[in-house]
Amino acid sequence: MRAEQLEMLLADVAAGRLAPGAAVERLRHLPYEDLPYARIDHHRALRQGQPEVVFCEGKTVEQVVGICERLEAVTRSFLGTRATGEMAAALRRRFPNLLWNPVARTVLLADADAPPATRGPVLVISAGTSDLPVAEEAAVVAEAFGTRVERLVDVGVAGLHRLLAATDTLEHARVVIVVAGMEGALPSVVGGLVAVPVIAVPTSVGYGASFGGLAALLGMLNSCAAGITVVNIDNGFGAAVAASRICRG
Repeated sequence: MRAEQLEMLLADVAAGRLAPGAAVERLRHLPYEDLPYARIDHHRALRQGQPEVVFCEGKTVEQVVGICERLEAVTRSFLGTRATGEMAAALRRRFPNLLWNPVARTVLLADADAPPATRGPVLVISAGTSDLPVAEEAAVVAEAFGTRVERLVDVGVAGLHRLLAATDTLEHARVVIVVAGMEGALPSVVGGLVAVPVIAVPTSVGYGASFGGLAALLGMLNSCAAGITVVNIDNGFGAAVAASRICRG
């Protein structure tokens, strides 16, 4: 539950538009709700400014649907990452307005009353088309957290002129998320061109010696460009959370 939602609830009670008992029902499961397989943190948005997000990987379809149903009952919205098509189909039967992004593997039920995004923009750059699943995960999560997002696709160092042609886009970004596999060189290049925080995301894209993204991770950690922060391999979600908090600050 966002602070704005709680304020609206209390205002409705004070104005007589909502009975106290009905308000109690809405708040009954705060600050967290026990399910047989999960403890849902309904107060996370009040503490951190961003709600709990469902990590769908490793969960059953029934568990994902059950958690999302309880989140929607309290906040009228939910976001899930690393979802499957089967999970998305089951959720859409329950929530026809669900947004399913098969590239990002995200499921999103947006709150129709959420304020429009004004923070940012966060620029999400992907080195290659193969990096798009992680880049799109970052973009969708940042947008769901109320941040304006711009995308720059397939501008890796094998053709550096593609990045240099987008200098105007680079210059007006508030935060830049750079997603790259292979040797992970692109964040260093971007870090040398901009004066804003750069969050580097190594991906598991690459040939054998990339070691599932470890080569890119180590390359980014050893970048000579100042001001680069690195998240874990394929962690577009973590990069988006950090970028959204930077924009909120």
